[in-house]
Amino acid sequence: MISGVLLDLAGVIYDGGKVIPGATDAVARLREVGLPIRFVSNTTRSNKQAVLDRLDGFGLSVTRSELFTPAQAAREWLGQHNRTPCLLVDPDLVADFHDLVGGQGKALVVGDAGEVFNYQTLNRAFRELIEGAEFLALASNRTFQDVDGKRSLDAGAFVTALEFASRKAAIVLGKPSPQFFLSALTSMNCSKMEAVMVGDDAETDIAGALRAGLSEAVLVRTGKYRLGDENLFKPAPTATMDDISAAVDWIIAARSILP
Repeated sequence: MISGVLLDLAGVIYDGGKVIPGATDAVARLREVGLPIRFVSNTTRSNKQAVLDRLDGFGLSVTRSELFTPAQAAREWLGQHNRTPCLLVDPDLVADFHDLVGGQGKALVVGDAGEVFNYQTLNRAFRELIEGAEFLALASNRTFQDVDGKRSLDAGAFVTALEFASRKAAIVLGKPSPQFFLSALTSMNCSKMEAVMVGDDAETDIAGALRAGLSEAVLVRTGKYRLGDENLFKPAPTATMDDISAAVDWIIAARSILP
């Protein structure tokens, strides 16, 4: 039985500045059949309000409680552990960390900082780590689909470089962290055995969700997907569909078939 749906955003709902054809209607159909939805995105180049505004511009009404981002998870971690953030993130993401000051030391927070990544910023981050800062990675993706339609380096490469240099393992807060998926499911009172994830990244979205215990995960052939991705990582997708419209068809059909 499927009782809840997790949807990735970039590459599934939109690609660059354009909504993927059929995506808005696909989300509406999930709502019409009464399936609760959470949007789980690893985007770290935009703050949460900017993501909500973008979705609204695409004709998708999404509440703050329906959108889960790594920056949100980082804020919660920093608050729980009483740490002050040292940010190596895109300037647009800084707003999500305003007014956070802890009394138990620092935590380096690394996201996809884009052009901010250079020797000086990475070296400052390295020095924070060897001087005792905790290490938080908003995500560990290898690549993302850039605005020119080609894949570009994502934050994972820089996180790995800092791990190598500092000999300190990062705490990954976004996908594929099991807690990220499970937090979204908890918010809609959905068991992981009754949940399905839809994403375009076979490693982070799909294998990550299945390793977290979700019963189903559907890979779509849009966004960063490339031919053969469904065979590269384990666990493999439950199904691979052309786009979110086809994925929603599969979910609605499976909902009435699965026990």
